[in-house]
Amino acid sequence: MPIKGVFITGTDTGVGKTLISAVLTKAWQGCYWKPLQTGLAEEQGDTATVQHLAELSPDRIIPPYYALKAPLSPLMAAQKENVTINIEQFTLPDVKSPLIIEGAGGLMVPITPDFLMIDLIAQLKLPVVLVARPHLGTLNHTLLSIDALSRRNIAVLGFVFNEGDNPENRHVIEHIGKTSCLFHLPSYNTLEPALISELAHLVPPLDRLSYGRSAEFSLQSF
Repeated sequence: MPIKGVFITGTDTGVGKTLISAVLTKAWQGCYWKPLQTGLAEEQGDTATVQHLAELSPDRIIPPYYALKAPLSPLMAAQKENVTINIEQFTLPDVKSPLIIEGAGGLMVPITPDFLMIDLIAQLKLPVVLVARPHLGTLNHTLLSIDALSRRNIAVLGFVFNEGDNPENRHVIEHIGKTSCLFHLPSYNTLEPALISELAHLVPPLDRLSYGRSAEFSLQSF
């Protein structure tokens, strides 16, 4: 079955979801959508960043459904602005290119008092690309995230290490999490469109990737 798109989530805030989203959108000639944007009082927002880095025309950008000022979870930012988030509004946009959706924060970030980011992923029914750091602490954070996705029966297309590689950690995550590292990105000093174009060559073609049911953990010996 052809993959219509992916949902980009991360093991925590600031792990590099926006960078990976830009790289994947560039590599797969896709469309980008961040349904929920917070923190606009302090920055231009991830949509503008991805559009610049991936050099996207306006027709390949889906504007956020909710754009909020406070650098908080969608729930708390919306409460500060007296905004009611309607979860039924979140349906997949009708686009012809692969859709790259970027979440806000990690899986357990609340959107409403009773609806988390992981619930939105389940509602949209796209496989997940999980962004993680390769360094100390990543085993716990990454495997907890994969486990949470597995419990919701959400398919994991794979994970990505940002800012380097760690073969030992990568092997453990692949073995226990029953998923694959799609690619890893090196450390970088500045982000420019030329760098995104270069990094896009590291990404496997979308039509060569596949997924089945969600990952099932294995604690067998290595």
